[in-house]
Amino acid sequence: MQARHEVSSPLRDFKSVPAPTTVSARPASQHGWHYRAADVLAATISVALAFLISNLNSLPPDVGGFLALRVSVKNLLVMAIFAFAWVGFFHAFGLYHKRAHRRANLRLIAATLCGSSYAVLFVFTSRAGAFGFGAVVWCWLIGLVLTLVFRFLLRTFTEPVATSSDPRHVLVVGTGARAARVAAELQRLGSENYQLLGFVDTAGALATPQLESKLLGDLAQLEQIFLRNRIDEVLITLPLKSCYGEVQQAIEICERAGVECKYLSDIFRPSSSRVVSEEISGFRVTSLKPTHHDARFVVKRAIDVAGASAGLMVLSPLLVIIAVAIKLTSGGPVIFGQERHGRNRRRFRMYKFRTMVNRAEQLQRLLEPLNEAAGPIFKIKNDPRVTRVGALLRRTSMDELPQLFNVLKGEMSLVGPRPLPVRDVSKFDEGWLLRRFCVVPGLTGLWQVSRRKTIDFEDWVRSDFEYIDNWSLRLDIRILLKTIPVVVKGTGAV
Repeated sequence: MQARHEVSSPLRDFKSVPAPTTVSARPASQHGWHYRAADVLAATISVALAFLISNLNSLPPDVGGFLALRVSVKNLLVMAIFAFAWVGFFHAFGLYHKRAHRRANLRLIAATLCGSSYAVLFVFTSRAGAFGFGAVVWCWLIGLVLTLVFRFLLRTFTEPVATSSDPRHVLVVGTGARAARVAAELQRLGSENYQLLGFVDTAGALATPQLESKLLGDLAQLEQIFLRNRIDEVLITLPLKSCYGEVQQAIEICERAGVECKYLSDIFRPSSSRVVSEEISGFRVTSLKPTHHDARFVVKRAIDVAGASAGLMVLSPLLVIIAVAIKLTSGGPVIFGQERHGRNRRRFRMYKFRTMVNRAEQLQRLLEPLNEAAGPIFKIKNDPRVTRVGALLRRTSMDELPQLFNVLKGEMSLVGPRPLPVRDVSKFDEGWLLRRFCVVPGLTGLWQVSRRKTIDFEDWVRSDFEYIDNWSLRLDIRILLKTIPVVVKGTGAV
């Protein structure tokens, strides 16, 4: 058996560690006054910007005269009513509760939509008609984007550990005193964010009976454990001096699989991960994140919400026409929902206009021998299950339009690797393929705009990794702009 040389500590006398489990949540509390203040500020700015956008061609040249004309007791009173209603709807939708993360994006959209409807007060009280109904729409879009930005900034600076209704699945590397301390301390403090799935250690390592019962395997099996389980992060608790090589091996496996890795020291050398220092339940850890995590993501999310909202509003007549065409030409539902893997392999239901005959998924088993794609994906160029209307929708990629709702829900982004079906992911046999799940999947991606005519899985994965390694807002915009001519040419979609 392998001996561990850990630093002497009173924790060596720790005898009983409760079985790892999801720890009970603390009583939920309300967000502070700063969230309400930020929402009032967003409401005020949205009204001002909506007015300016609607009157760009008729603004008076005299700024002083403009301010004197517009700032009146009546306007201040209407603005106060509007801000009160805005915050009232946020409260009614439960957005000031710390557990407001459940379906928060949908409720945020609903709250801002209801709140911005009170902007019609400016329409009815404007004598010159300077604030029209078009400004109300601008008020909603601007208010939604500003609210997302402000709330992201507040969470970043006031909530070091973000809460989540879906606990992050944690795998602990090590079964010694440090691992016991982590398990015991998490349960003592209480946390709604983490679920300890089990432990992994080096072959032959000694473990307490309580931890040994939750041992999932040894370090050599770590990659296979990733394939069998959805794991959000790995926490390494191995002793530094005696297990340096094993810890470095664990870090390399996590980097290759795109799994966030954390350890209790700063002496190891990550190669491609982004290093972040943070605190978890009283433990100071260094986190190796497989992707960038900075303020640019709030801009990306704001673009997603604004773009998806605008797209649904503009394309709503087309969506109705497509729905009617599908219903009149084939039996079955208009919308097809399929379970797919998103970020960190969390499953969600992706929406598409139905392009195949009813019960097409059951028929796929009969078509497996005709699969033309290499690797775990399933693809047939002339799929016999596709309907006539479906063929047109696929050629123009219009069948993907309902995924704008997935974007609004936060399950997808406008740009990112395409989400894969559960059937395809179940056929993964190498851990490095899991790295594509370290980012939010997208409506379009680098492969879709550059190599859509090919169905080679390795080529597809290389494009996804290229996007993950080189992500930037500029790259997202370039992909969005390239998507338009690709769709117009009808070169196919996945």
